[in-house]
Amino acid sequence: MPPAKTSFVCLPCRASCKQPHPTPARTAGSDQRVCPRCAGTLVHVGSAFAPPPRRDTEGWRVLLLLLHAGIHFHKSCCAGPGYRPRTLREVRERMTYARRTGEPIASAPVRPELP
Repeated sequence: MPPAKTSFVCLPCRASCKQPHPTPARTAGSDQRVCPRCAGTLVHVGSAFAPPPRRDTEGWRVLLLLLHAGIHFHKSCCAGPGYRPRTLREVRERMTYARRTGEPIASAPVRPELP
């Protein structure tokens, strides 16, 4: 059986590719993945990732904000990664809510609804 694959993205190229999962022995810095288009570093985003179209600049900005907040797209036991915002407006609303209530920045963007 071939090894399971997961998604990696190159943010400058707006490209996504599937590669074998990083192994625990190789994750200590020696498992740097290289973009096939620009030879830049790929970012591991998880196996439940669906990339936005390359020309969707807003979608890629949202992805960049989510990755910088530490949010990835890993599958849970029986479902996908859960809610992830798709527009900058949704991200702004959740970040404003987090600042007002004191909720951690990493958990605010993945809230499905705001109270």
